[in-house]
Amino acid sequence: MKRLLIILSLVAVAVSCHQPEYVLPTANRQGITSLTAYFTFGPFVDQEMAKLDISDPEQTRFVIPVPYYYPETSDDETEIYMIKARIRAELQPNCKIEPALTILDLTEENHFTYTDATGASRKIVITGERVFSSRAELLTFEIVDPYISGIVDEDQHKVSLVTAEDLSSVVANASVSAHASISPDPAEPHDYNNGFTYTVTAPDGVTKVEYTVTKEVPEKIEYGFNASSVKQMYNFDPVGNLGLPAYTEKVYISMGVTGNNLVICTGDGSAPMYLNKLTGVKLGNINLGDAPAAGITSDEGGNLLLTSHAEAGGEISIWTTASVDTAPELFYSFTNDCDVPVGYRIRVIGDIKADAQIVLTTEGVDDLTSTNKFWVLEVKSGEVVSTSLKTSGATGMAWGSAPVNNTAICGASINPADGWYGAVYDANVIHWIKADGSDGSAAGTSDGNSWGWNVNCFDSKHFNNANYLATLSVSHFPSWGIGPRLYLYDITTPGALSGDFESASNLVMSNTGISWYQQGGYAIATGDVLIAPTPDGFMLYVYYYDHNSQVLGAYTADCIKK
Repeated sequence: MKRLLIILSLVAVAVSCHQPEYVLPTANRQGITSLTAYFTFGPFVDQEMAKLDISDPEQTRFVIPVPYYYPETSDDETEIYMIKARIRAELQPNCKIEPALTILDLTEENHFTYTDATGASRKIVITGERVFSSRAELLTFEIVDPYISGIVDEDQHKVSLVTAEDLSSVVANASVSAHASISPDPAEPHDYNNGFTYTVTAPDGVTKVEYTVTKEVPEKIEYGFNASSVKQMYNFDPVGNLGLPAYTEKVYISMGVTGNNLVICTGDGSAPMYLNKLTGVKLGNINLGDAPAAGITSDEGGNLLLTSHAEAGGEISIWTTASVDTAPELFYSFTNDCDVPVGYRIRVIGDIKADAQIVLTTEGVDDLTSTNKFWVLEVKSGEVVSTSLKTSGATGMAWGSAPVNNTAICGASINPADGWYGAVYDANVIHWIKADGSDGSAAGTSDGNSWGWNVNCFDSKHFNNANYLATLSVSHFPSWGIGPRLYLYDITTPGALSGDFESASNLVMSNTGISWYQQGGYAIATGDVLIAPTPDGFMLYVYYYDHNSQVLGAYTADCIKK
């Protein structure tokens, strides 16, 4: 009888706590806490269109603010999507909206009855309104002749021109946030010798921000980047937004930055696409000339590196350019004296016009062999002075074919004597490979979902007296709710990375909750991560691309002393 009473009590509790459709367990206060509109058709189907956060418990009219353009950086208006928008409400348990929310026309007023947890009811209206963005940001500023790239301090709304040149009558180029305007016109000659002020006006026509352009050298903090300056610039679907290949297509994603452009290569030999690195807006395809495009990366001097793909015994070549408009030139070539292919994974730390280390990871061959070898090229004064084949054998790491099963080995510094970092799927352990080939420190993960990640995207760069290592754990199973994760470590002391790589003492930034845009299945679990410091040494950018999850994102930080 006691057992029966317990069961009946549980049933009674379950019935009394029954939640209507769309109630989410995250609501923690009385009433309606948010309304979210989703696309029901078009390239962004099932993605969030707009969200209204609600703080007034007595509110009866709810107007969802739909962005005038979507994506914000495009010229595509949203009115057509408002007619058929799926609406989802976040409610306190035991509250309900009747009739049930489904697909609404947000250009009209939609009437419902809302009942709170006490049983009290009231009439409510749900509608939408297209709104212009209030963003008014100056993204980039550069003097045309003499060429000077300005350093934009968004916190202080200031642009620094590091130069001793006479700037009493020069023209400039500027880029601002999407659909914003700038005045006066930077293309007209202005005097910057004693400072000059611009006004950026947001698309809403109301928000205005003044930026002062001055000749000066900003003071840097002593080490690394400002943690308070870290900001995510964007995170979006590269398939719907840019037309890049879907997750089912076998591609060899790699990225590089030159100037104000983020370049994305799919590894099929076609001319890579380039975007505005700050906004993610597609601008075109680079001038590839006669260069190959199996893999790309970029150095700390603003140089883009492109590789050919070579089978065992074939010639591997590296080409370079510092502009998306200038065809790359051959930088170096050598024979791949190895029993496996190479070319899809290239990494560089340093400046190839000065001193740098280039690493090319070889690839296993399906149904034939795995590999643990990588090529190391040492660059001194702009010339390759040594080429050697290294192995990670002592770590136990071995990897298979590209694009999914290989890895991206990268240098701990510009000096090969400091070793390299890398990892492979399954073990999901980041190893420090010492210069003599022995196994140094290692960092693993205690997360129970580690089997669902592919921890093989790495990059390293030097920035303001610090060496950084970025890793992207791409998802093998995005449709199972496992998303990509981004980590950035300080590796100035080689071998400092140890313990749990999600809570290591030298972890300086991470995002373990990246939104992704492909949850229908799983296919090609590959991607890339890139650290891109500006040649002037003031700004740091980190880019990530998960092909299987269909997400491209970017972060920015600086080392300016506030």
